[in-house]
Amino acid sequence: MTSRWLLPSIDGHGAVTEAVCAPLLDSRVGSRWWLAFIASLLVVLVGLAAAILSLIEGIGAFGNNSAVVWGFPIANYVWWIGIGNAGTLISSLLLLTRQRWRASVNRFAEAMTIFAVSIAGLFPILHLGRPTYFYFLAPYPSTTGLWPQWRSALVWDFWAIVSYLLFSILFFYVGLIPDLATLRERARSRGWQRVYGAFALGWQGSPRQWQAHDRVHKAMAVIAVPLVCSVHSIVGMDFAASLMPGWTESIFPPYFVVGALFSGFAMVVLLALTMRRTMGLEALIRPAHFDAMAKIIRTASCIMGLSYATEWGSALWTGDKDEIRQTAYALAGHYSPLEWLMLLGNVALPQLFWWPTMRRSPAVLILVSIGILIGMWLERILIITNTLSIGYNPSFWKTYAPTIVDGLILMGTLGLFVAMILLFGRLLPVVSMYEVRELIEEGEA
Repeated sequence: MTSRWLLPSIDGHGAVTEAVCAPLLDSRVGSRWWLAFIASLLVVLVGLAAAILSLIEGIGAFGNNSAVVWGFPIANYVWWIGIGNAGTLISSLLLLTRQRWRASVNRFAEAMTIFAVSIAGLFPILHLGRPTYFYFLAPYPSTTGLWPQWRSALVWDFWAIVSYLLFSILFFYVGLIPDLATLRERARSRGWQRVYGAFALGWQGSPRQWQAHDRVHKAMAVIAVPLVCSVHSIVGMDFAASLMPGWTESIFPPYFVVGALFSGFAMVVLLALTMRRTMGLEALIRPAHFDAMAKIIRTASCIMGLSYATEWGSALWTGDKDEIRQTAYALAGHYSPLEWLMLLGNVALPQLFWWPTMRRSPAVLILVSIGILIGMWLERILIITNTLSIGYNPSFWKTYAPTIVDGLILMGTLGLFVAMILLFGRLLPVVSMYEVRELIEEGEA
C-alpha cells in the first residue's frame, strides 16, 4: 500500500500499533523530557506566585487603569480560548469532510483544546476583582436573590467555556476509547493494564461496538461545528455588543471564529513538528500533512487581511469621526509599532506558503507559526488598548502599560500548557491508531 500520508514502512496494523505505542510502553522517559518537564513546572510556579500576588493585592497588580479597564487578563483569555476552539473545530470539520490526513493530527489537536480552554477559564476569574465570588456567574439557587445578570458578557463567557470544555472532553474521550483498549492489551505493567482497561470501558472491537462508536463520533462532530462557532462568536460579541468606537462591528463574530482557526492551526503545526521529531513519528506525520495545514493557514491569513481592511474601510465609509480617529490611532498612534508587527505575523509571513518548498520546510513552518501566535496575541491586546485608550471623552484618555505580574502570569500559563502536553505525550497515544488503520485499509482497497 502506498499513500502520501504514510511511509511504506507502515504496511499493516501491527506497524501502526508499534509506531504509536513504542514511545509510551517500550521506552523510558529520557533526561530531555525530565529537563523540559521540570523547567515548565518552574515556570508554572513563577506564574502561580504572580497570580497569588494579584489575588492578595487585587487587580491593581495588573496594568489596568481607569480607562483601560481590560488588559492582559482579557487579552490572554481571548487568545487561549481561540487556540482551544480550533482543536475540536479542526478535528470535527476534517472528520465530516472526510479528510483522511486528519488521522495523524486530530488527537493532539483535541488534547490542545482541553488544555487551552482550561487555561483560558482562569483569566476571567483573576480579572473579576473578587474571584472568590466567581460562582455568582452560575444560576445557582440563591436565597438572597443574586441571580446572574444575563446582559453581562462575563455570564456569556462562563457558559461558553463550561459547555465547550465539557463537550471537548467527551469528544476527545470517545475517539480515544479504541486506542485505550490497544494500550490495555500491550501494557506490561498490571497496574497500567487496569488503568487503561477501566477507561476503555470493556471495548472488544466487535462490529456492533464499531458501528455504535462511528455513529456517536460523527454525531458529536456535527454538534461540535456550530458549538465551536457559537463559542468564539460569543467572545466576539463581548466587544461587538458594546458602544465603543472600533468595537461596534458586525464582522467581529465571524472574524473571531476565523482567527481562532488561524491561531489553532499554527499551534497544531508546532505540536506536530515536536511530536514527529521527539517521538519518532516520521512515518505517520509526513511532509504532506504540513503542506495541507500550510494551505489552510495561508487561506485563513488572506481572510484575516480582508477582515482588517474591511474594519478600516467601514470606519471611512461611515464617516464617523470617532471611528476614523480610532483607526488612525491604531495605524499611527501610541501602539502602532505593535499594530504593524501584528500585520507582519498575521498577514505577511503566511504568504510564504504560496511556495510548495516553504510549506514543507520545518524552519519556515516554525517561523510562520510562531509569528502567527505572536500576531494573534497582539491582535487581542490591541483590540482592547486601541479602543479603550482613546474613548469618547478626551479628558479620559490614557495609555496602557502591563506590569511584571501581567507578564509572569502569561508566562506561567505557557509553562502549564507545555507541562500538560508533555504529560499527554507520555500517557496517551498522540496519534489515533484506529483511524490510521482505516486509512491503510482504504489504500489496500
